[in-house]
Amino acid sequence: MAEENVYLPIHPPAEPAVPISLPELTDDQTKMQQEVQKHFEDPAYTPSDEKPLMDVEKMWLSYECILRYLRASKWKVDVAIQRLEATLKWRREYGLYDTVTAEHVEPEAVTGKEILLGFDVNGRPALYLIPSRQNTTESTRQIQFNVWMLERCINLMPQGVESLDLLINYADKAKNPSFSTSRAVLSILQDHYPERLGLALILNVPWLLNTFFKLITPFVDPVTRNKMKFNPQVIQDGIFAPEMVMTQWWGGACNFEYEHDKYWPALIALCDERTKAWTAAWQKLGGKVGIKELDYKRGTPELPDPIASPSAPNGAES
Repeated sequence: MAEENVYLPIHPPAEPAVPISLPELTDDQTKMQQEVQKHFEDPAYTPSDEKPLMDVEKMWLSYECILRYLRASKWKVDVAIQRLEATLKWRREYGLYDTVTAEHVEPEAVTGKEILLGFDVNGRPALYLIPSRQNTTESTRQIQFNVWMLERCINLMPQGVESLDLLINYADKAKNPSFSTSRAVLSILQDHYPERLGLALILNVPWLLNTFFKLITPFVDPVTRNKMKFNPQVIQDGIFAPEMVMTQWWGGACNFEYEHDKYWPALIALCDERTKAWTAAWQKLGGKVGIKELDYKRGTPELPDPIASPSAPNGAES
């Protein structure tokens, strides 16, 4: 019997199969985290535009967020503080809280050129990039769509998961982004989403694109370069379970078909439900800077699946 098509996002697992563990902090590193947290929880602190921190910004300034920036800053407290302040400013100016909305970026999404579907064996959400489905000319909104999807990846990260996988397929006459657009996206990733990339899995790289990667490589930090894998066998290599990866191109057992009118509202509903529940849990824990993501996710009861129906569990439809 043929596998039924899947049209909707896969609900995040309650717990990752094999969660990524980080080394325990040394005493010095613990003190560094506390020093950075103290800087931002000071009642007198305001970002550069002098407007007090909003609750959504305090929640973003979690215990784990501070550690991500400290690791990316080689455990230099002053550098981590500068980078966090720069990201706070960028998030406001870029419009993450008002301009870069689902409604604004939806025209970029209609062909399914970026799809959130499934989780690897470590619970990291999988973001598929399919350049052959490009439907718009290069613009600010294209990059905003990239950022919006990154934020949705974060919404779908299970408890204890802090990174994501990119699955990129350059088959079917894929149109490569320009050098300037690629640099802009890389800059955003490296400056404002440190420690968020788990793996970049890349298929069907033509020789012209090999040249492009050589041009862009000097602008990619060494840690990120080491996370790039070309033409991987994601199931045989033990990165994904078959049911968590697309059949098309990637050889999985998930026979996914993108239908925008089904997938898009389901993705928004799923992410909104999780954000609402986490925010309520965060507020119960005190609603302040430095609360652990692990705690406000743990404090959330198991979420109902807003996209499944009795006749179509886990997004499968006949």
